[in-house]
Amino acid sequence: MGARAPAWDGQSGVTFLEMLVTLAIIMVLASVAMPLSKVSAKRAREIELRQELRTVRATIDAFKFDWNRDGDLLLGPLCVKNKLTCKEAGSVSGYPKSIQTLLEVKLTGEEATVKGATIKRYLRRIPLDPLTGKDDWLLRCYTDPPDASSWCGEDVYDLASASREVALDGTKYRDW
Repeated sequence: MGARAPAWDGQSGVTFLEMLVTLAIIMVLASVAMPLSKVSAKRAREIELRQELRTVRATIDAFKFDWNRDGDLLLGPLCVKNKLTCKEAGSVSGYPKSIQTLLEVKLTGEEATVKGATIKRYLRRIPLDPLTGKDDWLLRCYTDPPDASSWCGEDVYDLASASREVALDGTKYRDW
């Protein structure tokens, strides 16, 4: 006769208590991981917001350099070459009259005839606020105080997020 296979005695396997302990450990680990993933998602949106703010603010500064003026005194290089456009696109302080102005400024003077360019673009599109998902930025004029609650409508000196949320560092996104 040959060797016999060992008989199964019904003692191997996982008990109900072992399964409950394993599930409890998995639930504790999952409860730790969920808040961490929410924090990392919020941190990613904050980084994106800072990048968008930097980009648009640098664009506003570039516009100010090109179209700078002090009342009727034309100072910026494009402002001097395109006198009509300068008064249409920029405010008396040299900042753009609206955020849409950064998308397209039609040149009318020397710049248009010499180089053949008729449009100057500072932005391809108005970026979306990563926190609201819309392009509903809060705008501030050159003459507005830093804590202004409404936009005067004369020019765009600065912008901020329209979100009412608080950042991970405890500051309001509006104050960035």
